[in-house]
Amino acid sequence: MPIYTKLFRAPYAVPNGLQATTDGLWLVDQITDRVMLVELDGELDYYGVPKMIREIPSESSNTSGMAWGEGSLWLAANGSAGQWRSPRATDAAKAKGEILQVDPATGETIARYPLPGGGGTHGIEYDTIEPGHLWLTTLKNQTLTKMRISDWSAQHVIPLPYQRAHGVVRVQDGVWVVHTGDRVIVKLDARDGAELARITVPESEPEPHGLCAYSRDVVGFLYCDASSGWVVEIRQG
Repeated sequence: MPIYTKLFRAPYAVPNGLQATTDGLWLVDQITDRVMLVELDGELDYYGVPKMIREIPSESSNTSGMAWGEGSLWLAANGSAGQWRSPRATDAAKAKGEILQVDPATGETIARYPLPGGGGTHGIEYDTIEPGHLWLTTLKNQTLTKMRISDWSAQHVIPLPYQRAHGVVRVQDGVWVVHTGDRVIVKLDARDGAELARITVPESEPEPHGLCAYSRDVVGFLYCDASSGWVVEIRQG
């Protein structure tokens, strides 16, 4: 049975993407679209917030998802940010998501890619099993799409079983996807989308949004709750 541990509250009010790396934990704020690298296993401050290593701006908008791969951050710009803040010239258009490849040292945009089919996205994952690819939640079509980065072409599409798909984690035998409204994290077969396993997050725990793999003494996950700000560890009991 999964064991849930509230690790800390994110430095941002609305954390909607996270990614654990060897340097620490990256978090992105959906409101300001700023990105912060924090110590993952260090001491917390008086307010229960981890120490910041560095913070960078981004040209993303309404950011809902983050990945790490090929030495870059990948941000899922879920369309316009007008409901959160004043528009910027670099914001994605309303109802037209984009994927931004971002320099982790400066926040500079290296490349921008349109979301296939348009619409919004709440989750992104770099494929470490088949490098050179990204998995995206393509919500307009209720699908998960595998994109080849080199020519930005769709390589595979599988259906999503529930609404409000958020964080995505690629593993050897499938793809884990958060479905926030149903409070489930479902492992899908990467070939046809068949359900292989699931984790049901109880109502007593923060709501799952962003998701990343995380390993200490056992393999598990971290997720962030864009409503409460909590970062939570899930470990198999």
